[in-house]
Amino acid sequence: MEKEINYGSDYKYIPTTSVGSGVGMDVLPDLFCHTVQIVNICLVGNPESKEFVLVDAGMPKSADEIISVTEERYGENARPKAIILTHGHFDHVGAVIELVKHWEVPVYAHELELPFLTGQKNYPEPDPTVEGGMVAKMSPMFPNEPINLGNKVEMLPSDGSVPHMPDFRWIHTPGHTPGHVSFFRENDRTLIAGDAFVTVKQDSLYKVLTQEQEINGPPRYLTTDWKAAKQSVIKLEELNPNIAVTGHGLPMSGELLSKSLETLVQDFDSIAIPDYGKYINKKLH
Repeated sequence: MEKEINYGSDYKYIPTTSVGSGVGMDVLPDLFCHTVQIVNICLVGNPESKEFVLVDAGMPKSADEIISVTEERYGENARPKAIILTHGHFDHVGAVIELVKHWEVPVYAHELELPFLTGQKNYPEPDPTVEGGMVAKMSPMFPNEPINLGNKVEMLPSDGSVPHMPDFRWIHTPGHTPGHVSFFRENDRTLIAGDAFVTVKQDSLYKVLTQEQEINGPPRYLTTDWKAAKQSVIKLEELNPNIAVTGHGLPMSGELLSKSLETLVQDFDSIAIPDYGKYINKKLH
């Protein structure tokens, strides 16, 4: 008999939210971004065609909200072709089990992320001592145990293509997690960055609550490999994206995006890397 898919035993609702919570926006005709408490999900696909995917799966206990947002955009009983994950942290897979059961669709993630999605491996503990604000201090309450999607999760194709997301390719952008990926569409230079970089200072509670726009590296309290994180940002900046939707904060585009990314690359050590914390060995050169 197939093993029941499940969350870790530390799975629970996390009481943090922002002014953006519950707000959705059409970034492009075929790209919709919706904020669940403090994290973004994306619906990729034109509403006319009814062919779409969900990128990332929100916060714990948000399945009903995600289903209703999806049906509002694509019609009653609409369901995506797949759920595609940038990575497996709790705020990006929070509703995935309920959604898989409700929609009966496959989940795709990078090969290196699969141990965290099949019950084999915990992510490193969040670091509440890291330089930053209240969110970092709250991080010990975040779910950390692996979820188990069993045979419902599959590896992203090794050729870089993304199932049911024609024209997009996945790019390995590790650092925040080993198998973190971002998605890029060459023809209009659209980037779905996940947490490779974000557009709000994610460890400052005030900025998370107000969604004050400010480009930053990946959320500090969960990032364990800063050298890889820096290389990932360099890789994404070289793509010269025109629009970026990130895991946290508002979408960014045009000159603001290119200038901000350029600054982040140039000053990554001072902007993104915390001055102290258990995953900081030394400044990177």
